Amino acid sequence: MTTDTYKPASLAALQLLRLGKPRVVALIVFTAVIGMFMAAPGLPPPGPLLFGAIGIALVATSAAALNCLVEQRLDAVMARTRARPLPTGDVTPLQALVFIAIVGGTGLLVLHSLTNPLTMWLTLATFLGYAVVYTLVLKPRTSQNIVIGGASGAMPPVLGWAAVTGEISSDALLLFLIIFAWTPPHFWALALYRRNEYARAGVPMLPVTHGEHFTRLYVVLYTLLLAAICLLPFASGMSGAIYLVSALVLNGVCVAYAVRLYVNYSDGLARRTFRYSIVYLSCLFAALLVDHYWRFG
Repeated sequence: MTTDTYKPASLAALQLLRLGKPRVVALIVFTAVIGMFMAAPGLPPPGPLLFGAIGIALVATSAAALNCLVEQRLDAVMARTRARPLPTGDVTPLQALVFIAIVGGTGLLVLHSLTNPLTMWLTLATFLGYAVVYTLVLKPRTSQNIVIGGASGAMPPVLGWAAVTGEISSDALLLFLIIFAWTPPHFWALALYRRNEYARAGVPMLPVTHGEHFTRLYVVLYTLLLAAICLLPFASGMSGAIYLVSALVLNGVCVAYAVRLYVNYSDGLARRTFRYSIVYLSCLFAALLVDHYWRFG
């Protein structure tokens, strides 16, 4: 057979992978893996580390694909999402549904059989929280959708912690709180420069329902809340000086972005704020990891 015989299948597989939002899943798995390493004084056991990461990645991919399936009509009218595989017709709803079932089911099976049942049940609850509660109930009905729904997005470090220890501790909940507080200003920065698209699509994001100025104020307030919460790992003894210095620097830049956004708004600045927030979270969790092994190394 020629290479061309395989081309349609490979393209279909690529489109299905795109449906699962791999960049978003990568950040989810990254924070989950940090939770795994933070849960152990030394290196975490290889089995839970490997299979926990695989299972969480698979279920997160399934949840992201289900979100795309449910929101395909909404995605088709927004510039940010109209090139996704379902609106373009590169993936059919039936193909998406089969992909969601196989990938999600496999992920849950891996977690239950090769990690532990607690991680599987927590991951399933996270899946339902994001794909059902947030996507179907909160997002189309309330401007606080991302605040309430952010609980699902904040779960990965807890899932990672549970994968290694088989339990949830107060330290794991601190990691949860960081992402929970990070999520609203992160998404509101995006919603600010995409506000007209959300308005046309009828999605009640905060800039649509309460206006641009109100949203910018809330970005500042939630960023200050985030900065305070990020000090809790140091205050509780979970982390040390390396994390503290990193958190102070990262939060200083984050607060500066938020204040500039409030005082001198532009769509370009909102876009840069959104992008920095992703770098911010990645660097903050990386600092937690470095600090952890500097202290226990």
